[in-house]
Amino acid sequence: MRPVRSALVLLAVLIALTAPALAYSMTEEIDHLLGFIASSPCAFIRNDVEYSGKDAVAHIKDKYDYYKGDIHSAEDFIRLAASKSLASGRPYLVRCDATVMPAADWLNQELATFRRQP
Repeated sequence: MRPVRSALVLLAVLIALTAPALAYSMTEEIDHLLGFIASSPCAFIRNDVEYSGKDAVAHIKDKYDYYKGDIHSAEDFIRLAASKSLASGRPYLVRCDATVMPAADWLNQELATFRRQP
């Protein structure tokens, strides 16, 4: 029985070493989200003021730097740096055409889409 167990362990190790990585790193996910925001034609709404994606990213990067020690996942990044105002506590919104949604929902949807990519 022992040779069979050793062979199975060896097979599992070989599969693990040769299988493509399916998960992205936290940094790759956050970089993707920042790029997604920057290149989006949607308006980013913070405290009733609309910003372009490029302007929104500049602000979000500042918050990301502030919270970096507390961010351990892309979800943390969304929650802490890209979803609500520190000053007012109000949620950020995104307006794409006539549709307005919370920025957190918009970014979580994009994160899920990104994670499904090969």
